[in-house]
Amino acid sequence: MKARSQRLILLRSVAAWQDISPMTIISAQPYDYELPEDGNIALIVIDMQRDFMELGGFGDILGNDVSLLQAIVPTLKTLLAGCRSRNLPIFHTTEGHQPDLSDCPDSKRKRGKGKLTIGDAGSLGRILILGEPGNGIIPELAPLPGEIVIPKPGKGAFYNTDLEPLLKERNVTHLLITGVTTEVCVQTTMREANDRGYECLLVEDATESYFPEFKQATLEMVRAQGGIVGWTATTDQVLQGLQTWKSASAIA
Repeated sequence: MKARSQRLILLRSVAAWQDISPMTIISAQPYDYELPEDGNIALIVIDMQRDFMELGGFGDILGNDVSLLQAIVPTLKTLLAGCRSRNLPIFHTTEGHQPDLSDCPDSKRKRGKGKLTIGDAGSLGRILILGEPGNGIIPELAPLPGEIVIPKPGKGAFYNTDLEPLLKERNVTHLLITGVTTEVCVQTTMREANDRGYECLLVEDATESYFPEFKQATLEMVRAQGGIVGWTATTDQVLQGLQTWKSASAIA
């Protein structure tokens, strides 16, 4: 009888705490990012593939300094570990095309007029072709079993992919978005997600561009006008918020 009474007191305390407790949040810009009470959060890691990250890859061939992108790897690794420890759904993407280039528009292949382009043979295999060495995710951020890799033929992760039904299947309502490059594939994915009703947060120190000024401009654009596209926050802020959210979920 005494144990039953103690349990009732505990349940009433939890109910009262839920009634008065504030919404669990991640401290973010332009204002706090509210974490879901009913839905789930997923981490999206955009295009951390050798073609963009390593010497001899497509990014390097185009004349970019790939060390700028490599700088975020330790931070993104920390974020991945934190999300894995909290059992969040994790999705990785790689930009790539079929070997016959049937899903690559001529306009995309011809643009840029570089010495090598999509489908040509480079030091990491054929450029941006699925299954080639350069299309693989860098070893430091390799997906674990159960994490889904989404091959995408376009800039955005929703275009001609299975990403949206996979998110719905897992009741995902909120997205933490990371990867490269900030102003191209990352921003495109975030805008696609925003139009589909997802609440999106771009992790500032887990995304990067070959052009630092483009990254900064993107951060300012997505959080402008009261978060017209979404929110931004640092990895530390994200992990702190997730810890509080998971703790609250466990109590509930």
